[in-house]
Amino acid sequence: MLALRKTRARRGVDLVTTGYAEPLPAEGEVEVAIRAAGICGSDLHAVAWDPSYSFMEPFLPLTIGHEFAGRVVAVGAGVTALVPGDRVVCWPTLPCGTCDGCRAGRPSACEARRIVGLHRDGGFAERVRVPERVLHRIPETLEDDLAALSEPLAIAVNAVDVSGAQAGDRVAVLGPGPIGAATAFVAQERGAEVLLVGLDDAERLAIATRMGIAATCDLSGTTLDAAVRARFGGRCDRVIEATGAAASVAQGLEVLRPEGVFVAAGIHARPFEIDLSRLVREKKQLRGAHDTTEAAFAEAIALLGRRGAALSHLITHRLPLSRGVEAFDLARSGGAMKVLLHPDDLEGQTT
Repeated sequence: MLALRKTRARRGVDLVTTGYAEPLPAEGEVEVAIRAAGICGSDLHAVAWDPSYSFMEPFLPLTIGHEFAGRVVAVGAGVTALVPGDRVVCWPTLPCGTCDGCRAGRPSACEARRIVGLHRDGGFAERVRVPERVLHRIPETLEDDLAALSEPLAIAVNAVDVSGAQAGDRVAVLGPGPIGAATAFVAQERGAEVLLVGLDDAERLAIATRMGIAATCDLSGTTLDAAVRARFGGRCDRVIEATGAAASVAQGLEVLRPEGVFVAAGIHARPFEIDLSRLVREKKQLRGAHDTTEAAFAEAIALLGRRGAALSHLITHRLPLSRGVEAFDLARSGGAMKVLLHPDDLEGQTT
């Protein structure tokens, strides 16, 4: 079968033909026929071989990709919750089960978790075998492409949860990529006043507008401070950063009111220096949001079922798996939002 694999500890990804040595999944594992798989920012970092992704080296070669939807085709011994024919999506985190966080019932705080598509084979293939526990059943009414948005949307739900944003709060979201746009959407759904900002990002901000985001701004012609004051008449209650750019953190902290909450959700390639004296004196809170939770994942699936028409605008391109290397180039461009790969011979299209 075709698969996009990270084969070497350097920049790049390879389209290869691979298969399984064993005819059936291992005990506790499920084989899924992939129907749609999205390219995530983590996949881009892994293919670029950014320094913070060197942890993957001992696990190479492996098939990348963790935002996928598909149908169960086979199950291993001991699998009880899924049967062939079930439609599923993947929450790719595998907690260790033994650390303090896991023993306390907080798998999101696991100290030794593994990720499908980063530590073991993922979904950029025709089929994938994964542990039963990472799969969630979805209704037949949720189409494959929308279902593939479950995991990134759950990341956005969790970021809003971590921020503590409530109805009426003034929330600035920095970065109009898939996670930023989805985060702005979730915050707005909960009744917050939202501003989504980007820099030289007119195309993706236009997509956010089509999703129904009430206010967007491109900072190519203004400052974040001016944009925030024009939208809210003052500073923000919450700032959620989804850029991975250190400059955004500095600017975001500037527009946050005293006792406000700043959530860093982007993956940053370099350290960042903070004026801790000012942070303390203004009693601001700095929080990190990564991965998601069981409740957030369930909320994401429900939200896709309820508001799928709006969220479908996140999907801008669909390409066959055979054009996977090209798809990664497209995903790195400013003109794409979410790029989906299909294992069948679907011609690329823009929606």
